[in-house]
Amino acid sequence: MTIDLDTLTKDLLSGDRRALARAISLVENGGPQATQLVKQLYPQSGRAHLIGVTGSPGVGKSTLVDALITQMRKANLKVGVLAVDPSSPFTGGAILGDRIRMQAHTLDRSVFIRSMANRGHSGGIAMGTYDAVRMLEASGYDVVIIETVGVGQSELAIAQAADTTILVLMPGSGDDVQAIKSGIMEIGDIFVVNKGDLPGANKTATDITASLELATFSNDWRPPVITCVAETNEGVDKVWEAAKQHREFLQSSGELKTRRKSKVQAELAELVAGMARDNLKTALETPGENQKMLSQVVDHEVDPHSAAETLAKHLFGGASKQ
Repeated sequence: MTIDLDTLTKDLLSGDRRALARAISLVENGGPQATQLVKQLYPQSGRAHLIGVTGSPGVGKSTLVDALITQMRKANLKVGVLAVDPSSPFTGGAILGDRIRMQAHTLDRSVFIRSMANRGHSGGIAMGTYDAVRMLEASGYDVVIIETVGVGQSELAIAQAADTTILVLMPGSGDDVQAIKSGIMEIGDIFVVNKGDLPGANKTATDITASLELATFSNDWRPPVITCVAETNEGVDKVWEAAKQHREFLQSSGELKTRRKSKVQAELAELVAGMARDNLKTALETPGENQKMLSQVVDHEVDPHSAAETLAKHLFGGASKQ
């Protein structure tokens, strides 16, 4: 179905929520019209504070996000939430439905909550998430929260996509503390021990703080460790205050531009890789020299590395050196 992009763009820029929902669906599905929409709206993006929230299943991420929205709305900020769910293996759609757990803000016209499937993306967030953020920014949202389940490499992926990354843990989560010690702590800008009313909350916070004291940081920001009870809003104001302080630090130190440059670099790498995969698939399915080379590799007449270098030269005009 062809969409009138000029009308959609006009409506989205005016703050129309239905237009925003249609735009996010369009960029999530991809295609030529999605690309054109991003081109039209890109100059209006880049203004929001992007906050990533990640952590293992069951630590209370959605409850914390819900409570953070309340804090942000007190400051009269427009808040967008992209809850990136694991994809259904059958439909490709989101299966967790975080919006169900954030119903307190359903009727607030200044809050927009959307579940997105990661479409099996290995990094834990879908490529369409980058463009969905841009749709929210163009529509006038001041803060965009990206929530993803902390499995696999999703913590690293959300750190690339966000300005401020909040890593959520809970008391007694020994595996999480071990993960922090093994390298995850480098991506956390704020550490939150949720469910702070449970036994062991102080010990967990102390363990994280001790691990952070041994870490080497690339800038002058030292991640705070905050204990809260998101379900009752206890301590959530401190989490929001820390997020604002981190944003101020990024802006005053010039780190914000550095982070966003890294984000764009990662996104460009993904986009180019996607184009390369599509072009390669077409090339290998089209009768000719490339298909002949594929057969030669299968027959062990040519090794895969030599074939890849030749294909890279055919596709991009230059060899890829390993």
